[in-house]
Amino acid sequence: MGTENIHIIPTSEWLKPDAKPLIIAGPCSAESESQIMQIAESFANSGKVRLMRAGIWKPRTRPNTFEGMGAEALPWLRKAQEQFGVKWMVEVANEEHVRLALDAGIEIVWIGARTTVNPFSVQEIANALEGKDIPVFIKNPLNPDLELWIGAFERFSKAGLNKLVAVHRGFNTYQDHIFRNSPNWEIPIELKTKLPQLEIVVDPSHIAGKRNLLHQVSQKALDLAFDGLMIEVHPNPDEALSDPKQQIALSNFDSFLNELEFRKTHFVDAVSIDKLERLRSLIDEIDYNLLENLKRRLDIVDEIGQYKADSGVTVFQLERWIQIIQDRMKYGQEQGMEESLIKEMWTLIHNASIKRQTEIVNRNLNERDIFDA
Repeated sequence: MGTENIHIIPTSEWLKPDAKPLIIAGPCSAESESQIMQIAESFANSGKVRLMRAGIWKPRTRPNTFEGMGAEALPWLRKAQEQFGVKWMVEVANEEHVRLALDAGIEIVWIGARTTVNPFSVQEIANALEGKDIPVFIKNPLNPDLELWIGAFERFSKAGLNKLVAVHRGFNTYQDHIFRNSPNWEIPIELKTKLPQLEIVVDPSHIAGKRNLLHQVSQKALDLAFDGLMIEVHPNPDEALSDPKQQIALSNFDSFLNELEFRKTHFVDAVSIDKLERLRSLIDEIDYNLLENLKRRLDIVDEIGQYKADSGVTVFQLERWIQIIQDRMKYGQEQGMEESLIKEMWTLIHNASIKRQTEIVNRNLNERDIFDA
């Protein structure tokens, strides 16, 4: 099943009234009925939160930590839903979770990162939801594997579930990082490229991991034109039973949203549109020139590769590579370009050049072997 066969119904058709960006908020874990009722009442009064989230079953990294209240918490959500008219969504990780959530009147579910990483679990949940008209939010897998993420959407779509939304919560990293999970923004952007009809909500709480970084990540998500935010909120974050550092205090949540800048995703006046199109035309022209120059460079690379093959010289020349990267980085920095961009670009070009020249050398060797035979 290819991505072209994934049919997705936009939130504007099943979540009324339509609101963009979509704001989802709630505690990391449902801890008590009073906590749930307090949050639900606050959100109902503010009118800024479109959907509410709460962890019921918590798949923790290590045992002997709080793993959620389980099915005991479901009646609390139902009571809050009936009293304040809010919609709750919960994470489900297996068929039993699905059954209990649906029996409790839960109308929306999400698939967590630890579940998305396992196709067997994803398929089990898709089978359990087959025939149900229920929205499913799917978080990215723990590791940066775009095909695995897409595969989850394919499984739910094949089961007849079309109200699908992606949630970007960042990716695990073994390196020291300012964030709890690396944003790797290029991956959700690539997902959007492959599935343009798919809406993507960003989970800044899990990306940031720290309260003081939430605004930065949230604003970045909005500036990149993602479709919404899923934020963890708690009446007393420091006393939360799970992930206290990444939750915002309920009393501060309105001001947090007010501090975010919600920019337009499109120009609306004719003058701005005309100027934008002229600038984009210039970029197009420059891009075509870049591609033509790159093709000329690769032609010369091939010529050098043939010369190396004929002369019995190794493809990789360390001294030349050091000279190139140092010279190009120096020149680029003099033009006001970032060092990391220059290094990444020329590393890609150099790797492609090595590959082409290696193919030429190997082809020559094969031809000699045939001739000698």
